[in-house]
Amino acid sequence: MRLLALLLFLSCSLAQTLLPASTFGLSFREEAGAWIYEGEGVRFVYVPGVGWAEPLEPALPPPDGERMSLEALKALGYFRTPEARVRHGTQGRALRLVLDLPGPEPAPKPPSEGQAPGTLSLLLPYLAPGITQVPWPKGMGARVRLLPGGTELTLSFPGKLLRYRLFPLKDPERLVLDLYVLKAEVEEPVAAGVRYREVWAFTPEPLRLYLVEAERGTLIPVGRPGMRALPKDLAPNALAVLNGGYFDPKTATPIGLWVQDGVTVSYPSGRTALLWDGFSFFLGVPRFEAMVQGPSGERVRVGINASRARYTAHTVPGPVGKEGEEVALVMGNRVQAILPAPQEFPPGAWALTFPKGALPFPLKPGDTLSLYGRLDPPFRYALEAGPLLVQEGQYAFDPSRENFRDPRPLQAIAPQAAVAWTREGELWLLVSEPTTPGVLARALLTLGAWNALRMDGGGSAQLWVKDKLRSPYQGSPRPVVSALALYAP
Repeated sequence: MRLLALLLFLSCSLAQTLLPASTFGLSFREEAGAWIYEGEGVRFVYVPGVGWAEPLEPALPPPDGERMSLEALKALGYFRTPEARVRHGTQGRALRLVLDLPGPEPAPKPPSEGQAPGTLSLLLPYLAPGITQVPWPKGMGARVRLLPGGTELTLSFPGKLLRYRLFPLKDPERLVLDLYVLKAEVEEPVAAGVRYREVWAFTPEPLRLYLVEAERGTLIPVGRPGMRALPKDLAPNALAVLNGGYFDPKTATPIGLWVQDGVTVSYPSGRTALLWDGFSFFLGVPRFEAMVQGPSGERVRVGINASRARYTAHTVPGPVGKEGEEVALVMGNRVQAILPAPQEFPPGAWALTFPKGALPFPLKPGDTLSLYGRLDPPFRYALEAGPLLVQEGQYAFDPSRENFRDPRPLQAIAPQAAVAWTREGELWLLVSEPTTPGVLARALLTLGAWNALRMDGGGSAQLWVKDKLRSPYQGSPRPVVSALALYAP
């Protein structure tokens, strides 16, 4: 009687859902005037005009040839998993499916994720007929099978990378599936030991990176203070060129340490620098010794830029000094004026600040005053940028530990550029699609970066490979003052 009442309820209150037998993992064939459905360890027989063959209840909802009734299979207890209602929508780049569960899972499974080029197959541990009604992205092929052990979902999209993330939520109980249809990854040889790649990193949202990976080569900082050019024009014969460090937009004065073949081109500003000899790379806030030499040859050690001392040399344009100090403005190696602080010095000049009336040695306008500096320990090449992103395989993004007074540019979603390398010593020059430096740091960790440093970002972020711009940009590429050029070994 219970079965009969259930069947009457199904036939009266539900519109019968007929789906191909293959949707349920069953095959269909006609034999001696009967319709036979079998698979998944069961066999059903229906005789048109008569009904279901014993031992099935004849009043079960009838099939229609190759198409079977979902309600009939549910009533027969064909499915061994509970039924879940399905909702769908978008979440960022993802098509999100939410399975509203009938109750708490006895043993909730941990989140899982994965990807495959072109085709992806998943088994969701619930009966979820609503998935058959999901509007899949244009161009995607989707096959849904409602099986005794769950709902099998097979997606295909040639030329795309399919990515999924499956995770539970509570209060109420839900199972969430995020599906991403992503542009295919790219890998191209550039030279022996050097290749160009476009890859996805997940944090968990997908982030596309455009990078050159080099097992060997020669890396050189290129550019000229006071002049701007596209990175490709700063190194026309390079295999790859990545934009370099920061600069003053008004004067094209580089901001931060720049050492070119052992010669200091620009002085430190208290941020992390890339330091290297040959193909061995290091990251750190430079230990830099600076001194000034007066008209009679006397020398005194000074602080430099953000590293203030009793006597401080300033090489970055902008206001320098504070109340109670004086400023010697120097052009080349000649003192132009000695003025009360604060003062702003013009492009091409530098300044020495000192306590009022306490010059380190006799000095007046017209006298010579020279600035010298050296790295300790010395490196042949150095280029300062920052902040630090990854250090020895650990997340290290913390602008407050470096000289970044205004954090807003580092919070904006914009293209990011970085230099990184693996524990095995493979060098990466890379640009990301718009994101934040913190997200980029996590993305690089998922790809196996051992150390990573952010270079100038936003409109300056650009990667050129054999004179071709490979990273994404909007509008015209921005000329920069410095860049990192990779040459064949």
